[in-house]
Amino acid sequence: MTDVIFREATQADLPAVLALLADDVLGKARDFVEIDAAYEKAFADITADQRNQFIVADADGELVGCFQVTYIPGLSRHGAERALIEAVRVRSDQRGQGLGRRMMTWAIDQARERGCGLMQLTTDKSRHDAHRFYRNLGFVASHEGMKLAL
Repeated sequence: MTDVIFREATQADLPAVLALLADDVLGKARDFVEIDAAYEKAFADITADQRNQFIVADADGELVGCFQVTYIPGLSRHGAERALIEAVRVRSDQRGQGLGRRMMTWAIDQARERGCGLMQLTTDKSRHDAHRFYRNLGFVASHEGMKLAL
């Protein structure tokens, strides 16, 4: 793989980011590749919030991966901030080459440098390969996650 840099996404990256989000079985059912007002507002909200980062993996100007990190303040764990990582995607033609591990390692290192006491994520129960991937990175399925669609 060519050299990859991790950087904050820009408005110009939005079409490629949406393509990444829709580039898997679950994403195809819930995400769209057309930019509309809802996506533009969500992106503007993320980039305006200092507790959020939307990071892209850029390989010579092509986006090959992305993820969002939200830093959550809390009183538990002696007031430790935690990092929540979501929307982790690697472009389908780049999977299996170590990019996902590099992205997650980068995100974990950033959270440690920030002083976070915990990094957490949720992954759909049907994503068995993702479960194995996260376990290999040291994540532990220590809690039962629940969601309520609104």
